[in-house]
Amino acid sequence: MGKSSGQTPTVAVLMGGPSAEREVSLSSGRACAAALREHGGYNVIEVEADRDLPAVLADLNPYAVLNCLHGRWGEDGCVQGLLEWLKLPYTHSGVLASALAMDKQRSKDVFRHAGLPVLESVIAPKADVMAAHVMAPPYVVKPNNEGSSVGVYLVAEENNGPPQLSEDMPAEVMVETFAPGRELTTTVMGDRALAVTDIITTGWYDYDAKYKPGGSRHVVPADLPQEITDLCFDYARRAHAALGCKGISRTDFRWDEARGAEGLILLETNTQPGMTATSLSPEQAAACGISFPELCAWMVEDATCDR
Repeated sequence: MGKSSGQTPTVAVLMGGPSAEREVSLSSGRACAAALREHGGYNVIEVEADRDLPAVLADLNPYAVLNCLHGRWGEDGCVQGLLEWLKLPYTHSGVLASALAMDKQRSKDVFRHAGLPVLESVIAPKADVMAAHVMAPPYVVKPNNEGSSVGVYLVAEENNGPPQLSEDMPAEVMVETFAPGRELTTTVMGDRALAVTDIITTGWYDYDAKYKPGGSRHVVPADLPQEITDLCFDYARRAHAALGCKGISRTDFRWDEARGAEGLILLETNTQPGMTATSLSPEQAAACGISFPELCAWMVEDATCDR
């Protein structure tokens, strides 16, 4: 099934879903669908993920599935397993790489094994984190398996006590040493590192800074020493390979300028980066001369199924 011959290949653009990042996914999906229509050569069908998704996709039997889901169920290996079961070629990473990247603590274990620099962190019960500091401030508290800075708490040194987490936070959370410095990110496309973006905000790079107009400013390519640019490229490619990623991934960093090369820390790798024309990865592709329609078409043609 999928990648079948036909006059005009059908591409199912998968979006929405039940995660906390549903609205981001809808934006990515609609933007990618519009870009593929602009590129031409495909019959583009937008598919909002729901409980009837297996039947919908089986009925469509598309040439490929452009996976624009974000968050749990969409980028943690779940929908990838469904697509493997249906034997449909799909974009981005497979089951194992998706599951590993979504689990921040386990992906750090993989990165450490690959010799990549990561922050110290622990998984702790939510109740314990709210009762007392589980590590010396400053530190960050976040879900272990969400993206887009959903539910992130920065506990600064001047805080009087431990954080009071929202009811939406899971029963266990990640507590991670805070890394000061500049927010950098690098996209890998296949085996090619595209660029480094310097993300400039007036405060914490949280959900609003990522997605609200004016929340952040992107400088691409970043104004960095060549050594740091080269290290971002090297670390991003190695992280992509260590997790077993395919297609597009984006790796985020913090860089403490005062410490030079030793101040560059890998935060995490996102296997389903945002995909509007102004998102970080498409911006980096554009800086390399790859238009957004061309990028979306490349992802479609790169789609695979392991089974």
